Amino acid sequence: MSSSDKTFLITGGAGFLGINLVRYLLGKGHAVISFDVAKFDYPEKDDDRVTIVKGDIRDKDALDKAMAGVDVVVHTAAALPLYSPEEIRSTDIDGVRNVLQSALDNGVKRVIHISSTAVYGVPDHHPLYEDDKLDGVGPYGQAKVEAEKICEEYRQKGLVVPIIRPKSFVGPERLGVFALLYDWAKDGRNFPMLGRGDNRYQLLDVEDLCDAIYAAAILPDDVVNDTFNIGAKEFTTMKEDFQAVLDRAGFGKKVVGFPATPLIFILKVLEKLKLSPLYAWVYETAAKDSFVSIEKAEKKLGFKPKYSNKEALVRNYEWYLENLDKFEGQSGVTHRVPWKQGALGLLKKLF
Repeated sequence: MSSSDKTFLITGGAGFLGINLVRYLLGKGHAVISFDVAKFDYPEKDDDRVTIVKGDIRDKDALDKAMAGVDVVVHTAAALPLYSPEEIRSTDIDGVRNVLQSALDNGVKRVIHISSTAVYGVPDHHPLYEDDKLDGVGPYGQAKVEAEKICEEYRQKGLVVPIIRPKSFVGPERLGVFALLYDWAKDGRNFPMLGRGDNRYQLLDVEDLCDAIYAAAILPDDVVNDTFNIGAKEFTTMKEDFQAVLDRAGFGKKVVGFPATPLIFILKVLEKLKLSPLYAWVYETAAKDSFVSIEKAEKKLGFKPKYSNKEALVRNYEWYLENLDKFEGQSGVTHRVPWKQGALGLLKKLF
């Protein structure tokens, strides 16, 4: 079978990464099955190469029915950090096991697991390499570490399971926490930042992530049955990278740094009162360096990221402006809707 004849099943196909991957694979000539609890409400739903299955990865029977004729599974579905600990555990651990077992039972040879650099916890050195210690922080980070262990179990059972650890990624359809920056930029406000902003915080464009996933889907088993960090190659400081969005907005506004320690204390209080859109993992790491080595992916997968941090953020901001009418007034806990600004919305008025 040639690489252009494969059928891909994407768990979480209606999510931010999911829809970008659907479009990417259609562009490569593949048939795609989207498996998601959420409604698939994109124009691609009318493409006869796209099969839409509404199902939950915690439902093994539903997965088994969807796996018929599938060559590669890309497992993107996950309960994100703003979900409850119970939801995170059942989705990100039990769900992963279901996906892998269903693939094994139905003769699917390769499952690409989308993990996270959250598995490294709060590290004491940079860059981070794939063989560094794993130390997940909070229910989400811990679940991601556990999920990777399950993937390793299934490698022993004969599945080829590439594990992709992406940095935070942005691009078309991405909102979530980044919508805070884009909203303040479009309204001509300065943007507050934890600390001085001189830390280096690597991001990733979703198109570059799709390139890496595709390489993991088509390259030989012995090359891809491994774990890979994926991130931008070019990035500066967090303050400089975020400033690119304010410069694109054209109001002459600036990123303004604040002492991290007192601001983190305030954010902790606001989080407990449910008045902040930011969870601990975001505000406790935002003022620190965070970057990984992508040398292994460059060498083994031929990974060549096209976008720098600045280019990825500006590209996402331009998409945000073009699509503002589609999501204004919406909010939630996924990457596809803006997060509620809470008390930060009041702070915006001062900026």
